Amino acid sequence: MKEFLEKIRIPDKNLKLSRKIINTSLIFLLGIILGIFSKWLDNLSINDTVWWQHILGVLDLGNVFSELGIWIFIAITISVFSKTPLRASLNVFLLFIGMTVSYHLYTIYVSGFNPKSYMMIWYTITLISPILAFICWYAKSKNKISLMISSLILTVMFILSFSIGMWYFYFKSIIDTILFIGAILVLYVSPKNSVYNLLIALLLAFVFRILV
Repeated sequence: MKEFLEKIRIPDKNLKLSRKIINTSLIFLLGIILGIFSKWLDNLSINDTVWWQHILGVLDLGNVFSELGIWIFIAITISVFSKTPLRASLNVFLLFIGMTVSYHLYTIYVSGFNPKSYMMIWYTITLISPILAFICWYAKSKNKISLMISSLILTVMFILSFSIGMWYFYFKSIIDTILFIGAILVLYVSPKNSVYNLLIALLLAFVFRILV
């Protein structure tokens, strides 16, 4: 199995232990900050007369951080730029642990209620995130299996970023479009692969929307 996986993408095991600890700790901290920021946005009543709140309203960040797209994009980025698939699993798991726990605690102690059912969805996502991150790590390579993985990732981003159907295609928001373009850039390995990724993702996204 190890030899098979290394034919897809070879792990870089040269990272020093101290750097591993620092990188992973920063990712965990990022998760905590983003979880608190996300819930703070939920609680914020936008006042358009305040310039920075007006910008938040225009960007619709409250809704952006409540949807899966931005979290998947962040997880993909952390996964593919980790040095090994195991580190990708650990890093993404700690990101989601930090985010979900801080969001949950902020909701309980600041907002004053406990959304158990809603949080169970995010805790479930957190539990499966290491497996998905491990797989995502292999997307950034020129191997055919990598092409399949990256195409599936872009399919998910396509579905989350745009409103699509048999006879229509709509842009949801500027942020969603930026996230989709960002995913293409993060997964980039060559112009040829990117074209194949986009074509396959577009086809699969339309098929999914037609069937579901």
